[in-house]
Amino acid sequence: MKTKKWLVTAGVLVSTGVLLTACGGGSSTASEESVYSYVYATDPDTLDYTVTNRASTSEVTSNLVDGLFENDQYGNLVPSLAEDWTVSKDGLTYTYKLRKDAKWFTSEGEEYADVKAQDFVTGLKHAIDSKSEALYIVEDSIKGLKDYAEGKTNDFSSVGVKAIDDYTVEYTLNAPESYWNSKTTMGILFPVNEEFLKSKGSDFGAAKADSILSNGPYLLKSWVAKSSMEYAKNPNYYDKDNVHIDTVKLAFFDGSDLESLARNFKDGAYTGAALYPTTTSYPAIEEEFKDNIIVSQQDATTYFMNFNLDRKSYKYTSKKDDAQKTATNEAILNKNFRQAIKFALDKAGMNAQMNGEKLANTTLRNTLVPPSFVSIGDKTYGDVVTEKLVTYGTEWADINLADATNAYYNPTKAKEKIAKAKSELEAKGVKFPIHIDLLVIETDKNDVARKSSIKQSIEASLGVENVVIDLQNKSEDDVNNATYFATTAAQKDYDFAISGWGPDFQDPSTYLDILNTDNGGMLQNIGLEPGEANPKIQAVGLDTYTEMLKEANKEQDVKVRYEKYAEADAWLQDSALIIPTISKGGRPQLTKVVPFSSPTSDVGTKGDATIFKYKKVQKDIVTTKDYEAAREKWLKEKAESNAKYQEDLAKHVK
Repeated sequence: MKTKKWLVTAGVLVSTGVLLTACGGGSSTASEESVYSYVYATDPDTLDYTVTNRASTSEVTSNLVDGLFENDQYGNLVPSLAEDWTVSKDGLTYTYKLRKDAKWFTSEGEEYADVKAQDFVTGLKHAIDSKSEALYIVEDSIKGLKDYAEGKTNDFSSVGVKAIDDYTVEYTLNAPESYWNSKTTMGILFPVNEEFLKSKGSDFGAAKADSILSNGPYLLKSWVAKSSMEYAKNPNYYDKDNVHIDTVKLAFFDGSDLESLARNFKDGAYTGAALYPTTTSYPAIEEEFKDNIIVSQQDATTYFMNFNLDRKSYKYTSKKDDAQKTATNEAILNKNFRQAIKFALDKAGMNAQMNGEKLANTTLRNTLVPPSFVSIGDKTYGDVVTEKLVTYGTEWADINLADATNAYYNPTKAKEKIAKAKSELEAKGVKFPIHIDLLVIETDKNDVARKSSIKQSIEASLGVENVVIDLQNKSEDDVNNATYFATTAAQKDYDFAISGWGPDFQDPSTYLDILNTDNGGMLQNIGLEPGEANPKIQAVGLDTYTEMLKEANKEQDVKVRYEKYAEADAWLQDSALIIPTISKGGRPQLTKVVPFSSPTSDVGTKGDATIFKYKKVQKDIVTTKDYEAAREKWLKEKAESNAKYQEDLAKHVK
């Protein structure tokens, strides 16, 4: 995830919530051969964790490979391969002392080599030489890295990462970053063994179990695409006492039979099950498990609808001629048109297709950066974005950007905006209706229902004489290859799509920089290549947005910095280039995972719900009552633990 990351756009979302994040009660199984069984929804196209930035990869490799830090059950960063660390008083030099008992293992569990400081240097060099998708995370952070990445120097020794000795690695930054350590939980900063890398050549990180080494809690024992994955506990892992699940078995799930999850849970085949209140079997499930249904917490991932500003591929389209293609592109470049779509989209109706009417709002999100991600003085980030958004026009005066609200849906405003857009566009010779292609995974019932709801609400609000949403029903592979796995902007074959992002580190820039025109990690999703001189950038004002980000990025005063980010987020919401929709979490489920036994974090990949280290499975199904009690206990302990963690940070400044 991203990874975090760039999230898969499919409608299944089976890994959310069921793997309950974060610590608490419950009786464990008596068997030492603890097994976790469930499903996964997307096969990774690579296991090269330093190069890709997709959640489909990190959800696998973060169980296999450790970096310097990981997250505990309270969200704190705790040493993993780093036994200890210090930061210089000027905040520019981070020095990590590595543990000496960490080893590299093959997928068969054979010991390959010690994990050493040079492996971190090798990993970063490999990432940059391979043009990593995650480069944006570190290129402005590490001294000399951007010059090396851009070819201004070919001497990697000028880059601020050094192996001081076999067990000491040092990073030198361009400017202080209070959140630097959280970046070390991202794959681009994970180690790579140089000898193994050379032996594999171009096959390093290929989509097969033996293409990488493991130094982490699990080994990938088997993987058959669109069928199954199986992990086995690494018996020689340095921290094996904190690995409680011996075997992880995951079956591929394409979303064609949503009821199979609960059915297999009842039969004892699965450890958990996401529930879908709109399925015909749900009333019976609700009655049978009325004391066990849990609604998971919203997390920090954000899904959003986004437009393609410069579409080049038209393999999947209902457009009949070039005139319709031009008309759609002109409309998408029109701010009033995009705002009309934003006000016409009923996110609650869309979400109800998965969560049911009772829980239609529980997972809704209205800002790119979650409203509670950081605080600005005595206000939440969302509060400040709301205040700044109002300054862009009276249409935003009554907007509440808090989570779990359908903030933007307003058919009246939608009609006003489409009328303005139509007047402006017809003056340029654009013919209506505007046809918008939206890809749908035809085998995924949830995706079909959600996309159909999107079509219904937009066409009902704007009128089919003005806008027609053309649903392109295709196979999962076709949809993913035209969206998630497409590697260039030109390959993005849609007008409108659902994308998702999970934060890499604890700063609002981790979200907002995804549309930075210099190096944005999601820029291709809106039809633009990072660093290109495309007139569409100026047409929609993304040059202005990028300058706002640059001003915020260089600000060292945290309060002022966050206020500037809130201003940029407000600009982005007014522009309607993206339309935040939902988060992960907020969904009903059944589980035997001990509540709050898992690591948790808003950022990075080591506190994700798909991490199996620390996670515990109990014999009995978790009850709603026990979950709520565990949650209250965990929240109290988390507050105390986080406060102590902040106090301890000062001890590492040398």
